[in-house]
Amino acid sequence: MSRQRPACSANYSKARTISRMRIYYPPMRFSIESQQHRHPLCQSRKTTHDQGHTMPKRAIMFDLDGTLLDTLADLGDAMNHTLRTQGFPTHDYAFYKKAVGDGAPELVSRSLPPEARRRDVLMASLIRLRDTYETCWTCKTKPYAGIPALLAELGLRGITLAVLSNKPHPKTCECVNHFFPEAHFTLVRGATPDVPLKPDAQGATTICSTLGIPPEDWLYVGDTNTDMQTAVNANLFAVGASWGFRDREELLDHGARIVIDTPEQLLPLLG
Repeated sequence: MSRQRPACSANYSKARTISRMRIYYPPMRFSIESQQHRHPLCQSRKTTHDQGHTMPKRAIMFDLDGTLLDTLADLGDAMNHTLRTQGFPTHDYAFYKKAVGDGAPELVSRSLPPEARRRDVLMASLIRLRDTYETCWTCKTKPYAGIPALLAELGLRGITLAVLSNKPHPKTCECVNHFFPEAHFTLVRGATPDVPLKPDAQGATTICSTLGIPPEDWLYVGDTNTDMQTAVNANLFAVGASWGFRDREELLDHGARIVIDTPEQLLPLLG
């Protein structure tokens, strides 16, 4: 059986070619051969933050930036170029760790000086940021250590995998296909005009209903307060990824049921 490309959820009626890979609209269901040969899942570990963890889980929804991919440098460089070309002060990467995660418009607003946050400047900066990011999104971005191996193991176990990102939908699909060509993602969903951004639950609940898997069967893995709030709002089991853009305290304060420090620590949570 040949490997299928991930289904990308959006309100489009035809297929598009991105980086020589087929992205299909609207969402399609793909069977995964490995689902027919599931390996025994390892038992869960008890943690002080893991109250009410019902077992087993059979699906995982991942955030993209800061969870699967370390995109901070390319995002920060693109935003700094946008600021610099307009005569505004730039920021270091520590600033961008707090500024990213809620979509490009919010990143622009947080990065501009308060006195420059007028609609015309915001819109012009957003266009410039997207144009700049298009030229540099693969310069420094890379998967976090352990993520490719984790995705391979999850594929062998037949776990259903999905991505939910506040990055624009076409770029979300392009990033997944470029950096994870071997991964078995069943559905990939980025930001679209018709669906509110995370932490609104609609994107997550749509993934659950599209794949026919109820919320209680999912783990949601993310690295920001927005991700944890998304999981809480959608009734998913929230797993904080401490290797991303925010710290453990923020993740726990915003609903993480458990925080893991390395990707492989996700495996015992499956049940």
